[in-house]
Amino acid sequence: MILKLHALCSFSQRGIKMPERYKPLRFSNAGMRGLKVSATLSLNDRVREMWETGQDVYHLGFGESRFPVHPKISEALKKNAHQRSYLPALGILELRETIARFYEQKFQLKVSPERVVVGPGSKSLLYALTLALGEEIILPRPSWVTYAPQAHLIGKPITWVPTFPEENFILNIDTLQECMAQSQQELGNPELLIINSPNNPTGTMMPPEKIEELADFAREQGLMVISDEIYALIAHGKIPHTSIAQYYPEGSIILGGLSKHMSLGGWRFGVAILPPGRAGKALRDALQTIASSIWSCVAAPIQYAAIVAYSNDPDIDEYITLCTRIHAIRTRYLYNTLVELGVPCVEPTGAFYVFPSFKKWEKALAARGVHNNEDLAIYLLDKYHLATLPGTAFNCASNSFCLRLSSSYIDAGTDEKATKLIEAYKANPNPTTFIDQHHPRLKEVAARLAEFVHELNQ
Repeated sequence: MILKLHALCSFSQRGIKMPERYKPLRFSNAGMRGLKVSATLSLNDRVREMWETGQDVYHLGFGESRFPVHPKISEALKKNAHQRSYLPALGILELRETIARFYEQKFQLKVSPERVVVGPGSKSLLYALTLALGEEIILPRPSWVTYAPQAHLIGKPITWVPTFPEENFILNIDTLQECMAQSQQELGNPELLIINSPNNPTGTMMPPEKIEELADFAREQGLMVISDEIYALIAHGKIPHTSIAQYYPEGSIILGGLSKHMSLGGWRFGVAILPPGRAGKALRDALQTIASSIWSCVAAPIQYAAIVAYSNDPDIDEYITLCTRIHAIRTRYLYNTLVELGVPCVEPTGAFYVFPSFKKWEKALAARGVHNNEDLAIYLLDKYHLATLPGTAFNCASNSFCLRLSSSYIDAGTDEKATKLIEAYKANPNPTTFIDQHHPRLKEVAARLAEFVHELNQ
């Protein structure tokens, strides 16, 4: 053992250990230690590798909306391919004016162009906001895979607030207050809350009355709120999307973008709507400093194309509605399949995710060597070729046996397949016919899930 340790480490005269295997590179412990590659991107890479070796994998792990670029937006990008100069770090004025009108028409929010900031994806804006604001982050559990790692990178502690399936994973104010009080007793300073509705990974949405209740609590406590509303236009249940900025504009920052409702994830375009008044202006100045130091500006052709995407064009609005209806049918089919099999699962009302739990079969799973979420995801991938994400990727307890399943990729893996789905839906929007005649892989997913549950019930 001593020889092995000596081989791995060299000792300077000051007694500092330096791993030899990466020499001359030496990595900082600050921020990086304990972090892993994004679970969603890592799984996507693994699925692609399996596809390349000829394995047939059913991809339920990646939350990428797969519909083709709308022709008007595609044409705008082509027309502006010659745009090559640096643009303002926070976005050109015409684009910010267009986005302000978009938010007023779509979400009834009075937004001035000065409150609009654009960045290379909402992830980058989230990072900049988390860097600029507060000392301690408050996160619901479960929550999207990126929130906690970004806080870790920046070096800010997290106050975790559990949510529960019997409450549809909606943030409970009493629980939030208890967790904040516990953190404060331990000399913490929880002051920046991040919420996400429609929610990834659960697919649930906060009802308007819960949003208003949260807004009142945040104002009372002086909390800052980052509301990630990237799925706002993919609400497909009985609950309407409501932004917390309608009730608490002075303390809320809204995040959005084109990745989900316009299927433009690879374009990396995000939007932040800042609070009004002096506080918002100070935050804008801080973001400008961060943006100018890291990404300079969003790519010029993308900014000009985004003007069209946010133009409230009737054709584009109709396309968004059509894609949302297709997401709803596919997600609802996956949810109904799980419910019919007796798998506990909250009802999705937005986005394209379901979040089932297989904990009721804990003993049967243990008999198969499955003892936690990760084991369950691996078991389904190895035996049934179903690629899913374990609940621990979203900070759930490892023994919850939760998985996130995404309906967005199945039967839409290429532009050609996604285009055919749109054409089929236009020809006959009946949900049953649409699934039966145009979703062979989604139906096979249902069959394999049924086989898995049958196995557990034996």
